[in-house]
Amino acid sequence: MNTKSVFEEALHLSPAERLQLIEVLTKSLSKPDESIEKIWSDESEKRYKALEENRVRSISINEIKERYK
Repeated sequence: MNTKSVFEEALHLSPAERLQLIEVLTKSLSKPDESIEKIWSDESEKRYKALEENRVRSISINEIKERYK
């Protein structure tokens, strides 16, 4: 079955069935990639540790606003 035939078959579904299909397909796209989640988790831990060890300093939102007026 190719993409075109899947589209054609989907158009023959009832509106409720098409909505259900849309929901299932949307959910399938929303699943996080575990390897990317691990990379971001490690990076956030690294940044938090650097902040705790005073190797970097935080900047308040007001400082940022002033800097870029």
